[in-house]
Amino acid sequence: MLIYGKNVADEYLKTGKKINKTYLLDNYNGKMNFPNVEIINKNEMDKLVKGNTQGIVLDIDYEYANLEEITCKENSLIVILDHLEDPHNLGAIIRTCEAAGVDGIIIPENRSVSVNSTVVHTSAGSIFNTKIVKVVNLRQTIQKLKKQGFWFIGTDMEGTDYREINYNGKTCIIIGSEGFGMSRIISEECDFKASIKMNGKVNSLNASVAAGIIIYEAIYKRG
Repeated sequence: MLIYGKNVADEYLKTGKKINKTYLLDNYNGKMNFPNVEIINKNEMDKLVKGNTQGIVLDIDYEYANLEEITCKENSLIVILDHLEDPHNLGAIIRTCEAAGVDGIIIPENRSVSVNSTVVHTSAGSIFNTKIVKVVNLRQTIQKLKKQGFWFIGTDMEGTDYREINYNGKTCIIIGSEGFGMSRIISEECDFKASIKMNGKVNSLNASVAAGIIIYEAIYKRG
């Protein structure tokens, strides 16, 4: 996978993980301690990625985490994304989760955005400090975690005021897709439904904004 931008590259370098190739623009003026460097011109860099590279592109192998890595704590807080499709939303949610100290994010394998260069760039490199798990079956994963003592809080316009919900203990916050919200089968698995009151003419929030509001409410309530 190709990732780009100085902040993203610096964050990845801190992980100590392998860099397959480093592409630097011929007038690059940032850190130079990257391995396997190839100097290229602007036309060559534009062919690699579409975006503001700031003169650096890394070729890396991204690895998803295992479910056990994010569920082993006594008081785990996990975010589940129910078929989110916009890579910018995923990147923004990752950035919020990393800042808030969320233990991990779960995404489904099918009909969902995966980690790509846009996600990494939007997360400003915070993805490398965040554990993301990709699962084959979201509902089965939820049922498995229920047996481990997790509570599930979904987001729904007709739910309980998000400020009145108890977020203590092993908790999963479920954020629905941009256009349709939570799917029916995932909604049925929720123990609670959290609603954010809308006072304006627009009746819904961007998925990443809604996620940020509820995640920080959970962090506040959990102390």
